[in-house]
Amino acid sequence: MLRDADVLSLLLQRQPRHSLARAFYTDPGLFQVDLERIWYRDWLMTAVSAELPKTGNYVTRQIGDYSVIVVRGADGIARAFHNSCRHRGSRICSAAKGSNPKLVCPYHQWTYELDGCLLWAREMGDDFDASKHGLKPVHCEEVAGLIMICLAETPPDFAPFRAEAEAYAGPHGLKDLKIAHQSTITEQGNWKLVMENNRECYHCAGSHPSLCRTFPEDPKVFGTNPAEQAPVLRDHIAKCEAAGLPSKFSAAGDAQWRFIRIPFLGSAASYTLDGKPAVSKRVGRVPFDDAGSCLAYHYPSSWNHFLSDQGLVFRMNPISPTETEVTTTWLVHKDAVEGVDYDFQRLTEVWTHTNDEDRAIVEENQRGVNSPAYEPGPYSVQHESGVIQFVDWYASTLQERLTGRRAMMAAE
Repeated sequence: MLRDADVLSLLLQRQPRHSLARAFYTDPGLFQVDLERIWYRDWLMTAVSAELPKTGNYVTRQIGDYSVIVVRGADGIARAFHNSCRHRGSRICSAAKGSNPKLVCPYHQWTYELDGCLLWAREMGDDFDASKHGLKPVHCEEVAGLIMICLAETPPDFAPFRAEAEAYAGPHGLKDLKIAHQSTITEQGNWKLVMENNRECYHCAGSHPSLCRTFPEDPKVFGTNPAEQAPVLRDHIAKCEAAGLPSKFSAAGDAQWRFIRIPFLGSAASYTLDGKPAVSKRVGRVPFDDAGSCLAYHYPSSWNHFLSDQGLVFRMNPISPTETEVTTTWLVHKDAVEGVDYDFQRLTEVWTHTNDEDRAIVEENQRGVNSPAYEPGPYSVQHESGVIQFVDWYASTLQERLTGRRAMMAAE
């Protein structure tokens, strides 16, 4: 298994605009480095507000070795805690989701308030100070209907992302939507292969017949490079901006997150086989049906599509060096009625197909990378600029955290 020094050596040897060395996708030690240096330090998409609509609603997440509870408090605030009782460490919540007026450890019934304070511990003696045994908090932020957590002791500054998420996702009213469907699939592939596959449409024509009915394959239209934008994209951005929808390319300085609003193909208005809206009730304050899709990603864990009729939130979680969990959440207007305002199959079929197709792609990619004959190959600058950008972010961030100083982008 590789250690920090081995990983740093591989990073220093990597070729610009090429895929990563085999170990980055297969080695258990390198996977542990990814967890410790990336997943345990960055903000992670963990839930949507609609998963915690009421006081006491909770979800649990397993991120590497950490088990986390995210719960809605009586004051309406979403908070996160380590899912480990302060008595002898038992998990407090074992279910993936649920609702409780208090958080009660099933082992010895230590009882916690929804804000993490210890309320009751039986027969612990007169000198026991309950105030010193509350649940350990995890940094948690809720913005524009999205809930994110960070396991680090000191998290990265959340303010820049908050401002852009409120501006771009805010008009879609995600916090007031409801979940129409949620699916989780396990892909037998490294988490970086999952993200790389998401960051390009080089493969779309040959793999995604349902998606390609409405989604533009041209990278100059779906906005991977802000310096190269097709006229149809520029026109769409201008139209949406004039209507009060922030739409132009906006990204973090290191490109860890990005927002852009793109058009669908032709007159299409949603991810449906006929291109027509999947839901008759428009979301939030989006002013027209053909607002396109606001594309948003935040490395390392999420990519999203915010439309006029729905929200699509994708959350990724690494399970092992060659296993990744992907959860998709379909959000619709809170008053939309299935069978009246939307048809379930029409709403979900495009991304159900696309997710399954992507799973097969990633798994074949992983099987090929597993071979000792694999060696890093060149990316297409025209079609895979988004992949280059992701891999540069990953390598630069990992190198910085291994050395304690900012790494130069390999492409520079």
